[in-house]
Amino acid sequence: MGLDFPALLADLAWETDRLTETLAALTEAHWEQPTPAAGWAVRDQVSHLAYFDDCAALALADPARFELDAARLVAHGDNFPDLVAADSRGLPVAELFDWFGTARRHLLAAFAEQDPRRRLPWFGPPMSVASSATARLMETWAHGRDIYDTIGATQPLGRGLRSVCHLGVSTFGFSHALRGLEVPQAPVRVELTAPDTDATWSWGPDDATDRITGPAEDFALVVTQRRHPLDTALTITGPVARSWATIAQAFAGAPGPGRPPTEGRS
Repeated sequence: MGLDFPALLADLAWETDRLTETLAALTEAHWEQPTPAAGWAVRDQVSHLAYFDDCAALALADPARFELDAARLVAHGDNFPDLVAADSRGLPVAELFDWFGTARRHLLAAFAEQDPRRRLPWFGPPMSVASSATARLMETWAHGRDIYDTIGATQPLGRGLRSVCHLGVSTFGFSHALRGLEVPQAPVRVELTAPDTDATWSWGPDDATDRITGPAEDFALVVTQRRHPLDTALTITGPVARSWATIAQAFAGAPGPGRPPTEGRS
């Protein structure tokens, strides 16, 4: 399937609008509630999105300056996202809400003016503009999920879910290399059921022995490390698929710890 960059940006805008509508309805007390990410409240999820939107915009506008700023940030250690969150905790809720909205509008406009094949620096490997937009979509979906889970709301599922799943498949090699593991040569077939439809999204050869099948939402939760595989309806067959599911990581940065399984499912 070829890249439809305008459609990708429309999906990012849709995810942004749904999350923004949810945030606008929250009380200040909601913003201080702890989320499933250890040590992070709702406000920290939002400041994370806003800060790294600004980083992505800088990578587009001034790659050399981005690389300098990123090097300084990474020099603090693998926990630099936690430091970013801590630095923003003094912001009033209204200012934080406006920051996210402004940063995302600016980034969407900047993406729209770019060649989607252009290469950009990032905190992990360099990526194309299209991959950067996909990464922002994935981050919005994943951090949004932490917020929806915290407030007890159902996360809306849009077309962008396929891009989140595609990124999860595309980072198969990255997830292994990040942990110093040899990238398996055996292919994995991924077959996912799209939400609210009979459509199937698939990757990998039909005859692969290792397979992951089930709801697309559950696969996205696993590759964004929002759920342990045992807490999903995924069927995972074969040693390579089972090992990958425990380390899958669709986001850049240090190896994520993932989420433990629900008590009694380990």
